[in-house]
Amino acid sequence: MQIRTSFPYETTHEDVRVPLPDGTKLYARIWRPVTDEPVPALLEYLPYRLSDWTAPRDAQRHPWYAGHGYASVRVDVRGHGNSEGLPGDEYDAVELADGVEVVNWLAEQPWCSGKVGMFGISWGGFNSLQIAALAPEPLKAIITVCSADDRYDNDVHYMGGSVLAVDMHAWAATMLAFVSRPPDPLFVGDRWRQMWVDRLEAVDPFIHTWLDHQTRDAYWQHGSVCEDYSAIGAAVLAVGGFHDPYRDTVLRLVEQLPGDVRGLIGPWSHQYPDRGLPPGPAIGFLQETLRWWDHHLKGVDTGIMSEPKLRSWISDSHPPATVYDELPGGWVGDPSWPSPNITTTSYALQGAPLVVDSPQHTGLDAGRYFPFGNDADLPPDQRDEDAKSACFEFEVPSAVRILGRPQVTLRLRMDAPTGQAIARVCDVAPDGSSTLVTRGALNLSARNGRDQVEPWPVGATEDVTFELNAIGHTFPPGHRIRLAVSSAYWPWIWPQADSAGFVLDPAGSALDLPVREGDLDPSITFPAPEQSAPLEVVYPATLDEPRPERLVVRDVAKGEWRLEVDPRYGGTRVYPDGLEFTEDAVEAYTINESDPLSARTRSDWTIRLHRPELAWDVRVESRSEITCDATDFITSNEVVCKEGGEVVFHRTWEKRIPRTAG
Repeated sequence: MQIRTSFPYETTHEDVRVPLPDGTKLYARIWRPVTDEPVPALLEYLPYRLSDWTAPRDAQRHPWYAGHGYASVRVDVRGHGNSEGLPGDEYDAVELADGVEVVNWLAEQPWCSGKVGMFGISWGGFNSLQIAALAPEPLKAIITVCSADDRYDNDVHYMGGSVLAVDMHAWAATMLAFVSRPPDPLFVGDRWRQMWVDRLEAVDPFIHTWLDHQTRDAYWQHGSVCEDYSAIGAAVLAVGGFHDPYRDTVLRLVEQLPGDVRGLIGPWSHQYPDRGLPPGPAIGFLQETLRWWDHHLKGVDTGIMSEPKLRSWISDSHPPATVYDELPGGWVGDPSWPSPNITTTSYALQGAPLVVDSPQHTGLDAGRYFPFGNDADLPPDQRDEDAKSACFEFEVPSAVRILGRPQVTLRLRMDAPTGQAIARVCDVAPDGSSTLVTRGALNLSARNGRDQVEPWPVGATEDVTFELNAIGHTFPPGHRIRLAVSSAYWPWIWPQADSAGFVLDPAGSALDLPVREGDLDPSITFPAPEQSAPLEVVYPATLDEPRPERLVVRDVAKGEWRLEVDPRYGGTRVYPDGLEFTEDAVEAYTINESDPLSARTRSDWTIRLHRPELAWDVRVESRSEITCDATDFITSNEVVCKEGGEVVFHRTWEKRIPRTAG
């Protein structure tokens, strides 16, 4: 990583409050070049607390953009961080309307040229797309990183129509802990406590709403830009990573958007591609995005629109591991998506019909749904998972390079009205090791559409077809392509109450791979990563033994399995302004190998914010749990907030939610 300290412009920054029509003021930090000429503005708009949680990341990029002639602006969403107002649901109508107002306010400032861009990763990438679909006139271009165009089937809530136990639970618990944190008195003064109490009184755990909508209804259609791609007129650079769950969106945006669009998919996890976090290689992402901004906001011909419409990384075969510093492989460029360089190769399944009734703990080696570059994020060797699945193998006499979304067709018979099918494609080396390449899942009652529930006719045989996640991968000669099919995938997929597996008939079943012709393109290159000077955050050493990132515990007598996860979001750190910030989280996913109704999730958070010079010391403790029976999901959430030793807020939510589809 190159740290840049000299820029074309000197810079300055200030904290301001952006006024909204209802009188609410949003907290913002603005980095600007020192110049008398108006410049375009770039907006990153998040709930993640600019004065502490994202401050280290913000320091890497906002000053860098300012040094290159942009007003780079970071704004906290209403009801979060130091912004006024009450928190709402993710991407709700108020958040998006506020975002439009911020875009317009920026364009009206005397230091702004009137042209605005938006960018962000994950939440900020989502609302960049969604605000672009509302088409505020000054918004000319966006860069959306690791985001989704479909909030139902390509987010943290559902996968193939099934409840995403692993991240619907974990992310709802994370956001409950986030929204319960107070404003900082250093920035809002003595009113921080009343603002905090008002927010806490308005909190309702996201999990209630998300489980109330188990099919793709109007709730999920809101904010899903796939409902009307034509609404987006701004130029869109869509960026993803093949180890991020949102990468399919990049392909759909390149295919569907009517205006200027470019796609870039690398080997990365859920991170900006310049941060150098595994898996690499990292790229000079800020320099690449500057080409996008200069072209669309300053009218400079940077050559960015002469690049292939889609640039993708295709990995070489690699042994299974939970972390890779860098993956072998290279880049390819395609003029469109679907690409004329892609042809479908179909592999017919062979053999007699067989019963697929996987143990309920199948999936414990799935890896993290959201890899962040930690040591235990990626799936380990899949041989244990393969042993719990029905496997079909295909020889590779010559290299097979794939790019895109594989598809499976399965001929199934079920003796129950509900069930799930999970398909994984693995690269099997001559030594027998099995590397997960990609996977997909289908709730069989959603086989005719994610917006409906159609029970399986008991005893009937039907063909079902579903796509797996996009991937770029090369199977070398001498390896085998393995398709593994299971009826369970815990804790990613919440098990159906009455599922007893299915009979899979290979006759009529097939794996379709998107085979890309042509060689890697060595002319596609990127400069080395470059950032502005890092924020000088101190991470104190701790005497405590660190817990494992992912620990599997088996109770042999009970047949019970528990996965314990430390998400490793940040730990303890001290900021340059004196804030001592501590957060700790642990998640647990428990199931009995023979009982789908034993599924249980739990997440515990502890947060401390301490300013010794202000005698300010607050704590947030939260607990979130989900269990189930045959008819309902049962949720339990608790938040305790303290100032010093005094309990400021304590609430418990208990709710039963009917299992209408999940």
